[in-house]
Amino acid sequence: MEPAISLRGVTAELGDRPVLHGIDLTVGSGEVVALLGANGSGKSTVVRATVGQVPVAAGELALFGTPVSRFRNWRRVGYVPQRSTAASGVPATVREVVNAGRLAHRGLRPLGRADRQAVDRALDLVRLADRARDPVESLSGGQHQRALIARALAGEPDLLIMDEPLAGVDLDSQRVLARTLSAQIARGVTVLLVLHELGPLRPLINRAVVLSQGRVERTVTSPELLPDTHACHPEDAPEPSEEPQLQTGIL
Repeated sequence: MEPAISLRGVTAELGDRPVLHGIDLTVGSGEVVALLGANGSGKSTVVRATVGQVPVAAGELALFGTPVSRFRNWRRVGYVPQRSTAASGVPATVREVVNAGRLAHRGLRPLGRADRQAVDRALDLVRLADRARDPVESLSGGQHQRALIARALAGEPDLLIMDEPLAGVDLDSQRVLARTLSAQIARGVTVLLVLHELGPLRPLINRAVVLSQGRVERTVTSPELLPDTHACHPEDAPEPSEEPQLQTGIL
């Protein structure tokens, strides 16, 4: 089986500034991988290159065995950008935001029954069903992040890519995210996460890739990364520190 994500010697530039320098990264089907590192280490650029937002200057980047430049089956990919860069300022209800997650399935056609059911499931998963008709700008920071996650889940992706999902998010929303991801992992979804700290997601991570100055510094496998996984549950995890990062992204 082809890996969900494969980067081989990938370099990338933002403007004239080199950001990634020969990144090698493979995320196997069903695997949960965290990208860790200091601000400016290249974590967000890796995921933005993976979803086609940042062009690859050299090397090879493939999704499900297809070069990203030729990849068209985006319905298999759910992407959650950083919350701080995802607000569009366009008035919309929570349900309307989540409905957008079905675009890859239905195009511009009206929502069908299967679409509405998928949206309902996604809202239930992130515990926002009771806020579905509320304006998205009325949500707290954590609830807003959960709405963006629901939008990605509404597409029923095989691969879920999330950029700093815990940044600036309250502990309750972090726990909801941990439970939501646990359910997705149980059904075989592959997950790539950009994290500043593992927090309540710690028990779910199979492997961490640590970046430094646009290069892979080291890879840490679960026994070393999670020595106390058996004793840690998302419900009981301590609250991580909150350090939002402001970087460019799109909805």
